[in-house]
Amino acid sequence: MTASDAAPSRLDALTSWHADWRGLKVAVLGLGVTGFAVADTLTELGAEVLVLAPAADDDRARILDVIGARLVVDPLVAVPGDLPAFTPDLLVVSPGFHPDHPVLEWAAVEGVAVWGDIELAWRVRDKVSGAAEWILVTGTNGKTTTVQLAATFLAANGLRAAPCGNIGVPVLDAVRDPSGFDVFVVELSSYQLHHLPTTGPGAIHALASVCLNLADDHLDWHGSFAAYAAAKAKVYENTKAACVYNRADEATRRMVEEAEVEEGARAIGFGLDTPGPSDFGVVEGILCDRAFLDERATAALEIATLDELAPHGLHAPHVVQNILAAAALARAAGVPVGVIHDALLEFRLDAHRIETVATAGGIRWIDDSKATNPHAAEASLRAFGQVVWIVGGLLKGVDADALVAAHVERLRAAIVIGRDRSALVAAFARHAPELPVFEVTATDTESVMPDAVALAAAVAEEGDTVLLAPAAASMDQFADYADRGRRFHTAVRAMLGGEADGDTAQNGAPEDRAAEDGAPGDPA
Repeated sequence: MTASDAAPSRLDALTSWHADWRGLKVAVLGLGVTGFAVADTLTELGAEVLVLAPAADDDRARILDVIGARLVVDPLVAVPGDLPAFTPDLLVVSPGFHPDHPVLEWAAVEGVAVWGDIELAWRVRDKVSGAAEWILVTGTNGKTTTVQLAATFLAANGLRAAPCGNIGVPVLDAVRDPSGFDVFVVELSSYQLHHLPTTGPGAIHALASVCLNLADDHLDWHGSFAAYAAAKAKVYENTKAACVYNRADEATRRMVEEAEVEEGARAIGFGLDTPGPSDFGVVEGILCDRAFLDERATAALEIATLDELAPHGLHAPHVVQNILAAAALARAAGVPVGVIHDALLEFRLDAHRIETVATAGGIRWIDDSKATNPHAAEASLRAFGQVVWIVGGLLKGVDADALVAAHVERLRAAIVIGRDRSALVAAFARHAPELPVFEVTATDTESVMPDAVALAAAVAEEGDTVLLAPAAASMDQFADYADRGRRFHTAVRAMLGGEADGDTAQNGAPEDRAAEDGAPGDPA
């Protein structure tokens, strides 16, 4: 009998930090932020760990040696010989490695169990006494903002809340924090959800969950929209209290209807229209809760008004949707609406989410580098009137034709950057042959944004918005979307010199970071 034949029964019993993990042979695929947290956790538990990575940060490699994990640096275009020789009981994969990666295909053939970091974190969640409740957030866009909002609301009510997961802090780091938490608000990418089981000892039973929206993204990774949607739908499985869905996105409603949840879990809708008796929504400029009150058939609770949110850049439609979703999650955890109201007025969006870089000569320069897919870019475009649009990058297998067709009427011009320019240029030619379209052909990172900004400045007129909303990932020319945004800021300020009117670097209009680990970035 091989190690993999014996593994399942032992793995089924590993549902606690305090279980016997000693001597378990675990291969870890990837040594980014997540992979390192996995290896660190497993060695602390007493497992025997082999880390496989195409590259290794020097500091992490040194620490692995200190904690007793073995590192193999290999291109991983094929299964390295060290892996079969190790005879692992378990393989833990970092987010981003494609399902057809040679190492994952080898594990399937050999019968080696494959976990993601989220399953491992769930199984060892009780390291600190009183395991935290989990609240899960996914969706194509708006995840990080919603996670931050929900965690802010929970903390304002006196709960120890940790925003973690795909937001950049591995859940395993939060689990091992000696101070402990009451609630984890976990941002989950489709990569992480793909590996998450919905039954058995590794299945999460969250207090509340939400899929904010669903649109084409990461089709190159998942292989099809159906597979991408199926991964996202896992977020609702086994939810205990509230499955929050988007009333304007029928796919999210269907996910809730088809999910196997715990008895008593409620479906809670959110949207920008008038809410029903179990919904969150907007009535005459007032954000309302009609779900968590006894008189919901005839009354609603006021959360905040759009007029209150506007000065803080929180009034754009897609940001309001995020607020309503986060409020629903917090209300499911018992946070009063008054606490949510007060916390909202102190909340600020992160950088690179519809961030005003400068205003000069009546032209506003907006950084929404976080808009890494067409769905996010569409929300951004809808927030403004006449736009000079800086667009392009890695389209990740997504067709942006419909996005171009829907917004050509609001465009003054388009500045196309990135590797996948040809598809965008062709879309503009089809749908707006008269529109001025300029390509940035520079191949060195240092020149891309200065060239794009100079072209935009030449065509923008008073009253226009120059909008960086790429609708594409950044890794073709930049380190990540934040690097892309920072370079846009630098180029705008260099071009304007002292002309800006003083409202630079504010989250002026309204939205919507992700931990990258082992694969092409900007995961959703």
